[in-house]
Amino acid sequence: MAAVNSPGHPGTALGRPAPGEALMAVPPFEALVAAHGSTVLRVCRALVGPVDADDLWQETFLAALRVYPGTVPVKNWQAWLVAIARNKCVDHHRRAAGVPQPTGQVAQEPPAGPDGVGRALEAAETARRLWAALARLPKMQREAVVYHHIAGLRYAEAAALLGNSEVAARRAAADGMKALRLLLAREEEH
Repeated sequence: MAAVNSPGHPGTALGRPAPGEALMAVPPFEALVAAHGSTVLRVCRALVGPVDADDLWQETFLAALRVYPGTVPVKNWQAWLVAIARNKCVDHHRRAAGVPQPTGQVAQEPPAGPDGVGRALEAAETARRLWAALARLPKMQREAVVYHHIAGLRYAEAAALLGNSEVAARRAAADGMKALRLLLAREEEH
């Protein structure tokens, strides 16, 4: 087994196995949370939006903890956690399908000036636009973009989560990125 360099990097006990490397030793659960927590949160935000992402992040790690360390041998802890997060997000969408959603939005004016609060509001608005554009992508493209570009999974790992081939996952991610750029460009024109 390769030496542990840093959490979440290829060839470490917390990231992907190095080429030709066998299964990893089971790391402490808190080390998995530290190494992959931000990736799981990004996946949750991309699949359900920023409002419910924190709750689903918690549900993901609670579900992982329930079966940890007695899980089947895991080659890639990050992919394992992203798969759990994906399933939690799917469950969330199923539960929310019958719940009416509010239609109106409260307008908020950012304060004038280059202060920290103003910059934070501008960054939040940019993030809101990005997440909204991501939500408008077709499901396959959105999930391919999330798994590869946001979670950092290899195309083969994304393909396994998507239930298709590596080539199809690569195509869906490329088409998704192209559509995302177009959606954001159109929004800036208005």
